[in-house]
Amino acid sequence: MIQVMSMLVYNADVKNWYTGTISQSDLKNVCVPGLNCYSCPGAVASCPIGSIQNTIANGRFPFFITGFLMIIGALFGRMICSYACPVGLIQELLYKIPVKKFRKTKKSRAVTRKLSLLKYAVLIILVIALPLSLYFKDGAGSPVFCSWVCPAGTVSAGIPLVILNESLRSAIGFLFDWKIILAGILIILSTFMFRPFCRFVCPLGAIYSFFNKSAVFGIKIDEKKCTHCGACAAVCKMDTLLVNDRECIRCGDCLESCHFKALHF
Repeated sequence: MIQVMSMLVYNADVKNWYTGTISQSDLKNVCVPGLNCYSCPGAVASCPIGSIQNTIANGRFPFFITGFLMIIGALFGRMICSYACPVGLIQELLYKIPVKKFRKTKKSRAVTRKLSLLKYAVLIILVIALPLSLYFKDGAGSPVFCSWVCPAGTVSAGIPLVILNESLRSAIGFLFDWKIILAGILIILSTFMFRPFCRFVCPLGAIYSFFNKSAVFGIKIDEKKCTHCGACAAVCKMDTLLVNDRECIRCGDCLESCHFKALHF
């Protein structure tokens, strides 16, 4: 329910979903904590990842956005991924489709843990390095991750705007087709695997993960009761090794698995 409410609040400018225009809300100068494309017709604020890229692409350091993410991260860590990110909600709904899921084994966990490091490469290369290098080369950078990868921009912005605007339909080309293919792959994977975008691609999740162990709010461990039995990690769909490690999104699934009542919000 909290996830649904977050998505509705992020995209509260409802009339634009019917007109096929992008919201011009005054709040577009600030960011929401989750991943929600600036160009989504109803989006009333900006996406932090898009804002970082655009600021860097214009040759400026993203002071305000960095400070905002540090505050949110220090308070919640990756709890934002679990409760306040529309992309996470969409993936979870897709995962509920009754198809055979990828089997979780010790070997598969080792593989997914290694693949989860890809999002840090996405953050460093696509979100920071490439926009910055393009700025130094041409005097104007480009939001590379948003333009070439982000499925939120494709599903909730690109597709609705193209459907509702005939002029845009005549202008689409290779880039739009490429992003449709990527979004399609992620949608299909999400039906078989829990939150593949969050685990392997999302640079916002990578940023919040740096704060996971020290965030104010989240799941706390009573060390006096914890026996380190590993039951919490065994039930985790994100393949965490420990509660509050870099992949933990504080969803709370592990609470009931602890027979010693060592975990609490």
